[in-house]
Amino acid sequence: MDPKTEMTSVDLAALAGELSRYEGAKVDKVYLYGDDLVRFKLRDYDRGRVELLVETGDVKRCHVADPARVPDAPGRPPEFAKTLRSRLAGGELADAAQFEFDRILTFDFERPDENTRVVAELFGEGNVAVLDDTGEVQRSLETVRLKSRTVAPGSRYEFPQSRVNPFDVRYEVFEARMEESDTDVVRTLATQLNMGGLYAEEFCTRAGVEKTLDIADADEEQYRPIHDAIERMGERLRAGDLDPRVYLEDDAVVDVTPFPLEEREGVESEAYDDFNAALDEYFHRLDLTEDEEVDDAPDFEAEIAKKQRIIDQQEGAIDDFEERAEAEREKAEAVYAHYDLVDDVLSTIQAAREEGRGWEEIDETFLEGADRGIPEAEAVRGVDGSAATVEVDLDGTVVTLDALTGPEKNADRLYTEAKRIEGKKEGALEAIENTREELEAVKRRKEEWAEGDGDSSAGDGETDDAGEADADGDEDAETDWLSRSSIPVKRHDYWYDRFRWFETSDGFLVIGGRNADQNEELVKNYMEGDDLFCHAQAHGGPVTLIKATDPSEAARDVTIPESSREEAAQFAVSYSSVWKDGRGAGDAYVVTPDQVSKTPESGEYIEKGGFVIRGDRDYYRDVPAEVAVGVQAEPETRVVGGPPSAVEPRAATTVRLTPGRFAQNDAAMKCYRILKDRFADDTFVRKVASADLIQEFLPPGESDVHEG
Repeated sequence: MDPKTEMTSVDLAALAGELSRYEGAKVDKVYLYGDDLVRFKLRDYDRGRVELLVETGDVKRCHVADPARVPDAPGRPPEFAKTLRSRLAGGELADAAQFEFDRILTFDFERPDENTRVVAELFGEGNVAVLDDTGEVQRSLETVRLKSRTVAPGSRYEFPQSRVNPFDVRYEVFEARMEESDTDVVRTLATQLNMGGLYAEEFCTRAGVEKTLDIADADEEQYRPIHDAIERMGERLRAGDLDPRVYLEDDAVVDVTPFPLEEREGVESEAYDDFNAALDEYFHRLDLTEDEEVDDAPDFEAEIAKKQRIIDQQEGAIDDFEERAEAEREKAEAVYAHYDLVDDVLSTIQAAREEGRGWEEIDETFLEGADRGIPEAEAVRGVDGSAATVEVDLDGTVVTLDALTGPEKNADRLYTEAKRIEGKKEGALEAIENTREELEAVKRRKEEWAEGDGDSSAGDGETDDAGEADADGDEDAETDWLSRSSIPVKRHDYWYDRFRWFETSDGFLVIGGRNADQNEELVKNYMEGDDLFCHAQAHGGPVTLIKATDPSEAARDVTIPESSREEAAQFAVSYSSVWKDGRGAGDAYVVTPDQVSKTPESGEYIEKGGFVIRGDRDYYRDVPAEVAVGVQAEPETRVVGGPPSAVEPRAATTVRLTPGRFAQNDAAMKCYRILKDRFADDTFVRKVASADLIQEFLPPGESDVHEG
């Protein structure tokens, strides 16, 4: 497989969502390397130094890079870099977005004297254009003069002709576009639907449709599952629900994607917490490969130095958070200490506004009052009508106040901001703990490498285990995943991932709704004749389906065993209001699909997500409210959760939860720390089972976590 050198439209859609976190960052300098690599050096208040790279040559990419990987500043800047510096220095990154569904990113920078838009074209020959706030091109890397569009200094910038966004296409339009084609399904998706070859093949695979099927032989039976697969990915892109992967062959990078792809099944992959980090790693390693700078011996010293630099930066951020939180509290206390003065200033502004006076007139009134020695007016530093704020000096503490509220609300806002900043400090403390663990892991790997005279096969995690099994003659020996120093990450997306789900001990899939909309969807779209419908005998619980077959499988005569029914009943109880109410057990029932209806009795009303059940029910009484959450290592790596009897045999390790006292996010973090500490591979749980992923498997409400 040839390594990927250009980002796709899907890549840019995923990246654009993550780049929004850097909005507000200030521009320090801009550099141009050669004629196709632009580096924006920014400084973010929370994250410190931010290095945004845009490359438009043979390699077309955009991402924020690790500062340690950024090349040294070049010599005298060319005119293009000078233009960017003169227009952007001191400005703020206000917005980063993808243009429609094209391989184009736009970056909007704001400054009091002028606004600038930078357009990065990552298609064709590649280009970067600098526009003023009217859209006129000030400078561009390449001059483009075509019949369809012009990109040249002095001209108004013209985007390429709009192309269809497959993630916004309604089914009727999708079907019509497919029917207009005269080729096969996969080529139609790639060209008419603007997907490109890889994702055209991916959606065919996810939908179970033959790629080379001629359009003349295709109809709604093939179109619907393809459109559903596209919609599901579109929803995840819009929600920022990514699961990035870097793919490798023979230890060399070959692809990077925001989601695991079935088209890459069987290819070794590495998981990342966010897509930007995956892009940075991929293109860094691609550069090393192309420059033939890869060395067989790991550069442990460089990795150790990098981790230490990160720790130093995180420690600095923690100190900064403490100072900022204290500053906000001091401002709030200053408001109360000068309550009467603040109240007079705010009341004066509000009375003037009620009289219809403008903000500039109000500002002038305060200036005149200060000239006359009025204390309240002397305290006012300035009035900002665009933000409806007033800046006051309270004995040396300068505070920006909301001019249209009172002292109490302003002080409360400042205290709330202090708490928010302290919350960031807690996140930074967690991050620094993780980085220190990673540093220790690197040091251990360095020692293992030295002890093994450069033979790292034991650290790869598979050779030693296989050798021991062969020596003992026991090919079925279970792998001790907890002691493995390195666990390969293998993950797939499934159609049911967005629901609650688990697999019973008998191998049946059970799915449940997370809200009323999903409850409706499950019954309407996924409940079939041989399935079973399960629900807690309590208000506010998920619709639970025991699937007899996969939706893509043909119907067949299946008997769902009692053990699976019992596990589904425990699932229904545990994720219902029984848990929220802190009760240790509840009742559930099981019925067949033909007993479930949306038609109420005459004069009755059914709320959204509710159903009428007719006929006899099979009840399960006093079902314990208890779930297990753990990490599965084979046949794939992922978080699993549900009834303990179903989950524990499939997971490498688990914890149990019962209704208790810890909020859902706190319980998720406790689970994460417990599970992470059990693995010798320090990074494994962080890659596949973040606290956010674990939280998706926790019941709503408060929980106690049991390690045993």
